[in-house]
Amino acid sequence: MTSPGKSPRAGQPRGPQSLITGRDNRWLKAFRMALRGGLPTESGCIGVEGPRLVEEALRSGCRMEAVLFSESGERHHARLAPFLDRKEIAFPLLRTTDPLFDGIADTEHPQGVAALVEPRKTSFDDLVRPSSGATPLIAVLAGVQDPGNVGAILRTAAAFGATGAVTAASGQSGTASPYSPKTLRASAGAALHLPILSGMSLPILLAQFRVAGIHTLASSLREPESGEPPCLAPWEVDWCGAVALLIGNEGAGLPEEVERSADARLRIPMATEVESLNAAAAAAVLFYEAARQRNSFSKAP
Repeated sequence: MTSPGKSPRAGQPRGPQSLITGRDNRWLKAFRMALRGGLPTESGCIGVEGPRLVEEALRSGCRMEAVLFSESGERHHARLAPFLDRKEIAFPLLRTTDPLFDGIADTEHPQGVAALVEPRKTSFDDLVRPSSGATPLIAVLAGVQDPGNVGAILRTAAAFGATGAVTAASGQSGTASPYSPKTLRASAGAALHLPILSGMSLPILLAQFRVAGIHTLASSLREPESGEPPCLAPWEVDWCGAVALLIGNEGAGLPEEVERSADARLRIPMATEVESLNAAAAAAVLFYEAARQRNSFSKAP
């Protein structure tokens, strides 16, 4: 049985260590907590499972604590070798049996490779001043409860050039963790690359955006009341400046007071009698328009 507490030194030959055969091994407990339990480990790491997500974790630049292969999963080592076989890598490569791996995995048909990774730490300043130098385009998820929707929104946001994201509660509705196993799978690893600030108070966030000069846009499900300004279509908004898009709960949307405090409200015109789009589908439409405008602006003479 391998010792769970020590990582190989830089420059030491790489390759999985001796086989872990006891289910009470400390490493397996940590992986079980992060994958099947969906909770961070004592060191603050989350679990990712499958060769694609492990590869995305290795690409992300986040701190890796360990990579675990099952006996059959070692076939994926060749795919990950460009990241794992570097001399400067200092985290352990662990091995366990297929039955023990199946016991810690969150997926129905495990592929035999998983990793513990520490998500990047993000501050509000990181959001309003992206390290890339790009103009901020921020996704704010307020009360989006379904992990699949959260992951899909993060994936879409990243695909269309968002520079960061915030998860916040909305009324009685919290937002699903961006780092739960289901969310990570739905985001295809985008949650590991995108700077994400979690657990912000929505009123405080909106006040800070106002001070920072971030234009806030609220996606709306309701018709404006008498005397309220009309909702704008996505193409009627200038997306080329610093913008934060607020996406609300799947059923209830954003609270009225949040919509009113935003700089503008958006509604996607639809030709049919369908009441509204799924939160992730609506986010895709809006972020696509943002990308279209920003790309056109960057190409303008």
